Amino acid sequence: MNSIEDWAAPQRILVVLAHPDDPEFFCGGSIARWAKQGHCISYCLLTRGDKGGSDLSVSPGELAQRRENEQRAAAASLGVQSVQFLDYPDGYLIPDLDSRKAVVRAIRAFQPDVLVSSDPTNYFPRENYLNHPDHRAAGQITVEAAFPASGNPYFFPDLLEEGLRPHSVRELWLSLTHQPNVVVDVTPYWHDRLNALYCHASQIPADHEVFRKRVLSRRVPGSEESNPRFEEGFRRLVFQ
Repeated sequence: MNSIEDWAAPQRILVVLAHPDDPEFFCGGSIARWAKQGHCISYCLLTRGDKGGSDLSVSPGELAQRRENEQRAAAASLGVQSVQFLDYPDGYLIPDLDSRKAVVRAIRAFQPDVLVSSDPTNYFPRENYLNHPDHRAAGQITVEAAFPASGNPYFFPDLLEEGLRPHSVRELWLSLTHQPNVVVDVTPYWHDRLNALYCHASQIPADHEVFRKRVLSRRVPGSEESNPRFEEGFRRLVFQ
């Protein structure tokens, strides 16, 4: 398998992010690419997105269920094999020992080669956008779960009683970063990403053409609308 990732064999990839739709918005092109290359991909989302709306006629529980369904549909469209929700309250995510243990549990259960999350240090992704605190918290939780906790048997020893043996990930890929050291050309997969984003009907304009143009506007600078290029950047750490 010859690619920028330099993976000689199919990988187990666990994507740990805060909300439904984060995987598709942050790195949906790369996820589509990896799925089509034959890698085994699973999502672990820390919340169910119960605050992702403003219609008070819809209860948080109803919204969370809708967003969960949307996320499962989006993941399936990309070829993701499973989706897990940890059900922390949307907007209140805190990098504490409880959330770290939950992600360690997910890592040990799935035993990924590659762990994907978001950069916890990125407060200002764009000139007109503040990063959601849950995005940063999810990244911090995941980084601190990856090392040293997931691979060390002395962290959360009760997980051993659950049959979850220590597991050390080989690579960590942080999306939504200002310090990318890997840029993936996802141009062949941008329609796959777009179709997955359409599944998140509660989060995007009802007019798909309006949304398509918004996504198209994020193409690589200098590429033409008639022949757009799309890239996704990551901060990649290889441990072994």
